[in-house]
Amino acid sequence: MKLHADQPNALNTVTGYGPGYIEINKVRYAGSVVVMPEGEVQNWPASRFEDLAPEQFDALAARAPEVVLLGTGDKLRFPHPRLTAGLTRQRIGIESMDMQAACRTYNILMAEGRRVAAVLLLETLPDDGASHG
Repeated sequence: MKLHADQPNALNTVTGYGPGYIEINKVRYAGSVVVMPEGEVQNWPASRFEDLAPEQFDALAARAPEVVLLGTGDKLRFPHPRLTAGLTRQRIGIESMDMQAACRTYNILMAEGRRVAAVLLLETLPDDGASHG
């Protein structure tokens, strides 16, 4: 799904997403990423919700976002509070939402000039040979 038309600014914008990809500034990523309005889009180390770890969220605090959006894929899931305790201690908000909502919300907050970080979890499932259609 394409989210925005061409934009002449230099801010990182989610321009699309779909099965197996996230597109930021018209560049496709086939794995989980963390994106902020400015700076490089970085790979996120977890490829499954179950692989999320406290140190991954703790590392975001150094980037000083106001809020972290956690896009959890096709369905909404909430991380255990112990995973995000480091952000909470530093008064950095964290909101969980499905991928569509996280992408839309990130673009809105970024356009408002907010220091938002979006962790977009693009889950890669093990190929067990079974059909998942």
